[in-house]
Amino acid sequence: MPIQLKRAYDPVEESDGLRVLVDRLWPRGVSKEQMHLDHWPKELTPSTELRKWFDHDPEKFSEFRVRYIKELGKVKETAQKLAQKASDQQVTLIYAAKDPKCNHALVLKEFLQELTDNNA
Repeated sequence: MPIQLKRAYDPVEESDGLRVLVDRLWPRGVSKEQMHLDHWPKELTPSTELRKWFDHDPEKFSEFRVRYIKELGKVKETAQKLAQKASDQQVTLIYAAKDPKCNHALVLKEFLQELTDNNA
């Protein structure tokens, strides 16, 4: 099944399946009850140093992607577990970033889908 992306501020839908928060920090203004989370694997989020360096700057996105994938390689076992869940059921990665075209959730989704494809 394809992995979906959704902002933390978007409404919860039954079609979301397994809802996984992929931010290291809790999204502002959203309660735990509103999020309906199933999983929050902080080890799969960008490190604090990388997150601060990137600062959602589109000009840094290409380099951010390279650095984040390198970090994800260090927690590949955790990523593989989530990728396996995505092969069995719908998984929605929840993130808070404003820009839907320039954020870490896109990179994580790509990484997880590659793991899923390699396991198929």
